[in-house]
Amino acid sequence: MEVPDVIKTIPLNWYIYFSTLLFCIGVVGVLIRRNALIVLMCVELMLNAVNLLFTSFSAYRSDPQGQIFVFFIMVVAAAEVSVGLAIIVMLYRNLKSVDVGILNKLKW
Repeated sequence: MEVPDVIKTIPLNWYIYFSTLLFCIGVVGVLIRRNALIVLMCVELMLNAVNLLFTSFSAYRSDPQGQIFVFFIMVVAAAEVSVGLAIIVMLYRNLKSVDVGILNKLKW
């Protein structure tokens, strides 16, 4: 398998820097934000950063295993979003808020 010309025009280092930037933005969002929906989106951003890195390495090494990992990550992300949104909807119905700071009511 040959690397497509579009991918060859951008150096591999740029993919690594960009995915690192996206991952750091996701980590900061998870740590700083209090809204559960924003936290969920930041987790998705981190997963997409990893997907970008897997895809770029897969393309540069001409190895499809990275793209297979991306497929599995996307499946896990879709399941995570469906379960996470269901939990957030139930929390909103019970607490009338999606602030993660008031989730201490889930304790015993």
